Amino acid sequence: MAPWLGWLLAAGLGVSVWAVDGVLGWRPEHVTPAGWRLLAIFLATIFAFILRPMPDGAIVLLAIMVTLVTATLTIEQALAGYADPTVWLVLAAYLISRAVIQTGLARRIALHFIRLLGARTVGLAYALIATDTLLAGVIPSNAARVGGVVLPIARALAEHYRSYPGASAPLLGTFLMLAIYQSDIVACAMFYTGQASNPLAALEAARVSAVAAVEQVALLGSTASASVHQPFVLHYGNWLLYTCVPGLVSLLVVPALTYRWCPPRLRHTSDAPQLARDLLRAQGPMSRRELIVLLIFLTTCLSWMVGGFLLGPKSITLVALLSVGLLMITGILQWRDVVEEKGAWNVFLWYGGLVQLGNLLRDTQIPQAVARGLAGYLGALPLVVLFLTIVLIYFYAHYMFASITSHIVAMYAAFAGILIAGGIPAPLGLSCLAFLTNLSAGLTHYGTTHGPILFSVGYVRTGEWWKLGLRLSVVNLSIWLTLGLAWWKLLGLW
Repeated sequence: MAPWLGWLLAAGLGVSVWAVDGVLGWRPEHVTPAGWRLLAIFLATIFAFILRPMPDGAIVLLAIMVTLVTATLTIEQALAGYADPTVWLVLAAYLISRAVIQTGLARRIALHFIRLLGARTVGLAYALIATDTLLAGVIPSNAARVGGVVLPIARALAEHYRSYPGASAPLLGTFLMLAIYQSDIVACAMFYTGQASNPLAALEAARVSAVAAVEQVALLGSTASASVHQPFVLHYGNWLLYTCVPGLVSLLVVPALTYRWCPPRLRHTSDAPQLARDLLRAQGPMSRRELIVLLIFLTTCLSWMVGGFLLGPKSITLVALLSVGLLMITGILQWRDVVEEKGAWNVFLWYGGLVQLGNLLRDTQIPQAVARGLAGYLGALPLVVLFLTIVLIYFYAHYMFASITSHIVAMYAAFAGILIAGGIPAPLGLSCLAFLTNLSAGLTHYGTTHGPILFSVGYVRTGEWWKLGLRLSVVNLSIWLTLGLAWWKLLGLW
């Protein structure tokens, strides 16, 4: 789509919503004129996120400018999102990931996995997937993990075995690309740092549950239990605890089924372990820089797990910033590296702006009113049917989205609100949607950031990608909505 057409459609939506009040003179009684304008700007921003006429950071920056020009927000209100600890957590994690990649530690990890598992084609895929999953514990950019570490190695291996885009792609390349992508979305779901929008989902979960708690207290008064006073908080430690069982099962099953449904013609890669050993020998022994990064990597992950439980989610940001400071003090990261990390600053811009727009929109009570209305409409459904209906609609709506971020911003709060208002326990509904948003990205080749990167290499046709994505979506949903539900029951989420 041409950029001008994307802007025209996004602006048209915003103007149309604004005109309902500005021209027709109608808006809900409890919503102020500024609140209605904020809704119009927010919806136009999300639509622009879907259509992508410009990079995400530029879209949000323009949206903030519109809120200022229209006097919808003061400049202090518009920029307050950049003080949110979650925004700084993501920025710091990106900088840590730069150190892991540019020191060669990430490549070394991948080669060690190939040395151990790469004698068969399916083992080669598991080696690359294990690398990506391990890195997901601290690197929030799936584009950096897959595009910067896993893809170059996978492509080199495919070409080593004479598998190129085109007629020879089914020899090895097609299988590797599909297995990497479909498994990476599971890694995204498993870790709080699996991809950049997971902390945003956690932030939304805390706010939605806080609103639900206030409404329950208002409704029940003194009979409300003490638990409804506390928002539901997802942090690094409990996120991994909730996802580890269904996530590990998915990571075992998905590559195996990809191997069965899109079988490579080459079944054995017996010289891959020796190739990995040769490359490791050429890379030399682990350097002082790599050892420092590895120590900081492990310490950061451990601190995130323990700190989230003991000190709360804000400690995660403190640990991340301290880790970046240590990388700079030891000389692993130079200030030039910080300034040149474009992906980090791009995320910082759109993340901080969206966080604040979402916060202020919730203050208008419009999303809560929509959620209550839809919940009332669906309230006649049995609780299990309501849960499955909302989850499946939310999941397969990702066909309309080109990023996990836009999906979360557009639908998460409203659909989570519907589940809670319909009687689903808040921890269950909020967690389930947060995790499944990542898995829904497997439906298409544009479902998340690294999808177009892998697709553009040319090993996989669109039809192959979509067919496998649909089949594996059923597999993942079956795992996470059976084994996952049982695990969450054991952990007390419902």
